Amino acid sequence: MDFDIRQAHSPGLLRRLAAIFYDLILLFGLLMVAVAAMIIPYDLILGVPFPYEESFHRLGLRLYLIALSGLFFTYFWVRSGQTLGMRAWRLQLVRTDGTFPRPRDAVVRLAWAALCLAPAGAGLLWMLFDRDRLTCYDRLSGTRLVITSRAESSGPARSPKAQNR
Repeated sequence: MDFDIRQAHSPGLLRRLAAIFYDLILLFGLLMVAVAAMIIPYDLILGVPFPYEESFHRLGLRLYLIALSGLFFTYFWVRSGQTLGMRAWRLQLVRTDGTFPRPRDAVVRLAWAALCLAPAGAGLLWMLFDRDRLTCYDRLSGTRLVITSRAESSGPARSPKAQNR
């Protein structure tokens, strides 16, 4: 079955926020494990606590966590078009042609989302005034969220175009 983007329905603000909330809970758990995986060996191998006070180490830790956060989203978006929070709320990320995003598309969407959400979520609130209910970063990245049916969201993770083969 081809994913016809013209027939797609864009999710509302509350559904998007719910999926974001789910994903942030999962991401927070992942980042806690990632910090522990970095700090505990540091303490055990070197025998000294992690030097939080030193700006170089703080910067390194922040960059590590930002990179992991980006990998979390890009991995899921490229693999199946859905993060776990998006799957729970039956949302799918697709390109404007109805296919899953490529790695470049996912990185561009993530970068635009970070920039557009920074000023008090203005990029997300943009959808309230957009005729197609797209966010600012949807438009800028050439991707969009669509609502899937129950069967599509619980089935195997495959590209909408690949389901026809």
